Amino acid sequence: METQLDPMKDDLPLMANTSYMLVKHYILDLDVDFKSKVIEGVIVLFFETGSRYRKTSSTGKDDCQSQFDETCKMRASEPCHIPVTNVSACSFKTEYNDFAVCGKGEEDTSDKNGNYSNEEQASGISSSKDCCDIEDHGNKDFLLVLDCCDLSVLKVEEVDVAAVSGIEKFTRSAKLTDVSKELENLRNQIIHELLTLPADRWKEQLYYFTRCSQAPGCGELLFTTGTWSLEIKKSGIQTPTDFPHAIRIWYKTKPEGRSVTWTTDQTGRPCVYTMGSPINNRALFPCQEPPVALSTWQASVRTAAGFVVLMSGENSAEPVQLQEGILSWYYYVTMPMPASTFTIAVGCWQEVKKQSFTAAIQTNTEFSLPSSQASFRWHEEICGHVEYPCRFQNPAARLQAVIPYRVFAPWCLMEHCKEHLLHLIPQCLSAAYTTLGTHPFSRLDVLIVPSNFSSLGMASPHIIFLSQSVLRGGSHLCGTRLCHEIAHAWFGLAIGARDWTEEWISEGFATFLEDIFWARAQQQLSHDEVKGQQELKAILRWRRLRDEVQNSEEELQVLR
Repeated sequence: METQLDPMKDDLPLMANTSYMLVKHYILDLDVDFKSKVIEGVIVLFFETGSRYRKTSSTGKDDCQSQFDETCKMRASEPCHIPVTNVSACSFKTEYNDFAVCGKGEEDTSDKNGNYSNEEQASGISSSKDCCDIEDHGNKDFLLVLDCCDLSVLKVEEVDVAAVSGIEKFTRSAKLTDVSKELENLRNQIIHELLTLPADRWKEQLYYFTRCSQAPGCGELLFTTGTWSLEIKKSGIQTPTDFPHAIRIWYKTKPEGRSVTWTTDQTGRPCVYTMGSPINNRALFPCQEPPVALSTWQASVRTAAGFVVLMSGENSAEPVQLQEGILSWYYYVTMPMPASTFTIAVGCWQEVKKQSFTAAIQTNTEFSLPSSQASFRWHEEICGHVEYPCRFQNPAARLQAVIPYRVFAPWCLMEHCKEHLLHLIPQCLSAAYTTLGTHPFSRLDVLIVPSNFSSLGMASPHIIFLSQSVLRGGSHLCGTRLCHEIAHAWFGLAIGARDWTEEWISEGFATFLEDIFWARAQQQLSHDEVKGQQELKAILRWRRLRDEVQNSEEELQVLR
């Protein structure tokens, strides 16, 4: 029996074997159905070989295989799902027939779980699942493991990226020696070249990612699902290097899935959103959850007219009508981020429009710094991360004190937003810029989420969720919470902890900075008044921490 974990008490099991294969880009193509409370569609994942295998592969093929032999756990082969479908490779509008389970001849409802063990799990540490699998004939096949929960996986296939028109430009440096594997190597080489394009070619990169995601399939892959994972393999493929680096997964969420919440807003209209679940996004799409798995993404989401789709994305998406009553929304991200930071909210949100003078201020605000401070920032903001279109290296972004922003809420709260929130955003953004410099993200959406939201706020790339409670707490509560979430753009998002046990670090920085930002945003307060506020809040926080320690079990006070 597989160990059943309570995500509210137990450590989150991280199953993905990121040391062997690492997702670098996701493309999601999804439909949101409020009647069935299901999100259904296709996700295409683009991989590169993981660091562990790259290191071992430099010592030679035999050493690589022995490395897999050592880390592989011998077990009896599990039944693999083989879909019997009629799927058009270039259309994501598909129909699904029944599934057969290999070797069993039984129908699969797609709700059955494999029988795997979670005993290797540790908090925040990726327990790389079995990197190979044993078939009846004794060959060891590489096993790709993704984090997955509460999803019905319908089909998995390899994507024939070599069939994309114009893709030849990415094959020039391909070194093909083994004739029998020439086409497979060519596909993986194309993905490698596409993933390593220079940052200034990011538009071209997104274009070809989209084209590749629409390419036909070139063979179905075997897969099994467990409570916490999706395991995929290709018969005869024994190493990550030879495993397909572009795969397409058909799936749908379940109404009880814990990554998204189906509810109603304050006006009684249906909505769905990600609310920072303890299981992160693995019940929204198959992914790699460890924070070390940094990736970019593109997402197209279709929903009924009248609904607005907000998402982690660098662009302020405008809906495109596909057919009568159906709209499509497209977002993209070029800054590599953990999959857990992907955020979506679909509902009948209304945009709270800015006053004309406010709009003029926020559109392209530039902030003048003393020459010495500007020079310091120019020389210090030298990044050492992987290459992508980084705003810290963009001279125009360095001068943008207030990034473009929008505010959304149910219509019944629009007046409260105008009165308490809207005018605070440029002040808080400017205060953050004055303190820390360049904003890591190019724009910001602020959404007042439904009343079942369990926190005062939550920050994600390009979007902040705020509780309706902050609107009724006056400008001080609203402003300090907004400052806290804005601070997470630097601490928690642009810079994050290596594993989930260290989230307290980013929370600590955000809590410290909220007072500094808010003090600078309140220009009418004197230095003594600001200092008095900060001291009072420090006393209250200390008393709350003391009470928590006194009333918590000892094991809950230890960082693991």
